[in-house]
Amino acid sequence: MKDNQEPVTAGIVRRLSEKIDELSVNLEKMKLAEYVAMMENPRRLLYMNFMMGLVRGFGMAIGFTILAALVLWFMQRLVVLNLPLIGDFIADIVRLVQHELQVGGPNLGGV
Repeated sequence: MKDNQEPVTAGIVRRLSEKIDELSVNLEKMKLAEYVAMMENPRRLLYMNFMMGLVRGFGMAIGFTILAALVLWFMQRLVVLNLPLIGDFIADIVRLVQHELQVGGPNLGGV
């Protein structure tokens, strides 16, 4: 042994054992083995990504629907209050839509 190295004692072995146990617990928390297994199987990886995409898209659709419903509900409440500025704005929008429906819509270049 070199001069600057301490001898291996029971205390050092115990500390190393504790550190190894701690590392093992942390690896289990990270689920590293499951991640590596998934990365080694491309079909499972594609399937998981596809399913996550579906769930994400479904969640966005529900979220946008709820948001639109809240906006419409809020606008209905504003119309009930009969505020002049907002009521006129909504009336202008309705008039524009009705005019476009009667005229046949905007010319989209022959499309």
